[in-house]
Amino acid sequence: QVQLVESGGGLVQAGGSLRLSCAASGRTFSSYGMGWFRQAPGKEREFVAAISWSGGSTYAAHSVKGRFTISRDNAKNTVYLQMNSLKSEDTAVYYCAAHRSRGLGYALYEYDYWGQGTQVTVSS
Repeated sequence: QVQLVESGGGLVQAGGSLRLSCAASGRTFSSYGMGWFRQAPGKEREFVAAISWSGGSTYAAHSVKGRFTISRDNAKNTVYLQMNSLKSEDTAVYYCAAHRSRGLGYALYEYDYWGQGTQVTVSS
């Protein structure tokens, strides 16, 4: 069982930056592939970025590629999402998720555990 708690969300102006953190409980954090998803009002939850168990492989959605970076620190049981050059369309609740496969996961159904989410609001 893995429990995930996101933090770091808030209100930021367009063009600004935020770093989200996701702290995981449990001793097996390094066994899980991790991902970030987001859900804007009235829209479906969508994939943002994923990272393998070691951090050696990452992938970001086209809409955020070059602006967002996913990373992890297995010693701290934490995964991060560095968000730069934020746009109003990035406004959403951001969720951290974990899946038992050590590789990359791109779809919601691949993930076994989810955090409660953290709100990111980008003002234009």
